[in-house]
Amino acid sequence: MATGNAPAAGHALAILTLLARHATPVAAATIARELGLPRSSTYHLLTVLVEQGYAVHLPEDRRYGLGVAAFELGSAYTRQAPLQRLARPRLTRLADATGHNAHLAVLHGPDVLYVVEERVAGRPSLVTDVGVRLPATLTASGLAILAALPPAQVRALFPGRESFVQRHGTGVSSLVELRRELSATRARGYAVEDGLVTPGLASVASAVLDHSGHPAAGVAVTYPTQEDLDVTSLVKAVRASARDLSERLGHRGHGRSPVG
Repeated sequence: MATGNAPAAGHALAILTLLARHATPVAAATIARELGLPRSSTYHLLTVLVEQGYAVHLPEDRRYGLGVAAFELGSAYTRQAPLQRLARPRLTRLADATGHNAHLAVLHGPDVLYVVEERVAGRPSLVTDVGVRLPATLTASGLAILAALPPAQVRALFPGRESFVQRHGTGVSSLVELRRELSATRARGYAVEDGLVTPGLASVASAVLDHSGHPAAGVAVTYPTQEDLDVTSLVKAVRASARDLSERLGHRGHGRSPVG
């Protein structure tokens, strides 16, 4: 919960952030409980947000969701695309250095959304592209991001077995399995995906952290598994690219350490 010289503004932003992280509208009581706010303050802030168009009240469900003004902010972010602008030249260098396709993905609920794709001529075609969403648990980028999140947030994203999606009959299918995979990812220092998205293709990825230590994105490289590759060199290049972008976003090594 935000505090400081403008607590009301901080609390309003915290409410918007919470609404954005939930896939469906949220009850005011839930918002108050999760943020540790008094119910009276929560209702007052929600009223202001609704009046300004940043939130919408669904009286029949007694819940609140994001409003049109919040969508407009998101659209403005997409137009300005600061993360993409910073990442693109770094991913271009990463693709040139490794000779393999490079990607930048951000977490979008339980999925990852690909926002930068750097393709290398002659490399295999991929299902990923800018604007494509895939289950986070099936991708190296997603696993790298999830491994850098607090356990409680991971649990909120995947509350039950129905939250898990598989392709080709592979991939984690429970929170227990996911926790095991994320633990291995942290111990390894980078995320790995082998054939979960496309048989015959594998990826390695590292998380990009912002100034607060929150995973803002995942950097990944995808390569054919049948080729005789120096995967250690790929991992080193991916980790270096992620660290460089993290530093550009203001990360200075405090808070959670990046996976990679």
